[in-house]
Order: sequence, then C-alpha cells, then structure tokens
Amino acid sequence: MTQTSLPADAADLTRHIESRYHARHREQLPRLMALAERVESVHADHQDAPFGLAGLLGRIQGDMEIHMKKEELILFPAIRRGGMPGIEHPIAVMRADHAGHDDDIADLRRITGGPALPEHACNSWTALYTELTEFIDDLTEHMRIENDILFPQFE
Repeated sequence: MTQTSLPADAADLTRHIESRYHARHREQLPRLMALAERVESVHADHQDAPFGLAGLLGRIQGDMEIHMKKEELILFPAIRRGGMPGIEHPIAVMRADHAGHDDDIADLRRITGGPALPEHACNSWTALYTELTEFIDDLTEHMRIENDILFPQFE
C-alpha cells in the first residue's frame, strides 16, 4: 500500500494513525467476522472454506482493541506531550504486540491460502477475501508507520 504524505510532526502523526488506521480497523473487523461466519456456514462442505477464520478474526479484534486503547490512552498522549522518561517501555510493549499481529497475519494467510479464492466463489466469499486483503494491507502499513517512523523518534 502506498502512503501519500504523512505528517512530519509526531503528535500529528498519532492523530493520523488514530483517524486513518484505528477507526478503519474498528470498521473492518466486525464486517470481516460477519462475512467469515457466513462463508464458513454456507460452505461448510467445501474443502477450501476458511474454517476457523471467524474465530481468528474475533480474537484479532479483541487483541487489537486492547492494543489501540493502550496507544490512545497511554502512549499517544505521552508522545503528544513530547515524550516522557521511560517511554521506551510502552513502545517496547507496542512492538511486541506488532510481532503478534504479524503472526496473526500469517495465520490469516494460512487459513485463506493467500487469500486466494477458489473457483466459482460466491459474492460473500469474494467480498470477504477482498476486504480481508485490504485489512491486511492496512494493518501492515499501520505497523510500518509506527515501527519505522513514529517509535524511533522516542526510543
């Protein structure tokens, strides 16, 4: 995913992350879970059905909500104040969470084969994999911005 100009100021970058990525993930995950539940149910007899995807997405949603709240309530306010002694500790926690999200992305890819649609996939299955690809791209870019641009300014 190509990102256009990002705010240079760290405080503005945190606001961008919240409005662009946190808000988007909160929209994406409930819809993805509903689509996954539908596809798993309707195609229960299809060998390529993404069995376990809805459950994985539910766990990811819970983990990400906790992660985003830690950023919104602890880390980002500290960054907006210019940092604080010990800020490297919450940043280390966020980086560890990101490593877990990378593992989740690998699991999403494994369950969906890429995501790769089987022949003659229905509209719901197609929408699920299209939106799942967008989510993976968004989450990957979100983590890249934090890991490579935001966090190094305070470590």
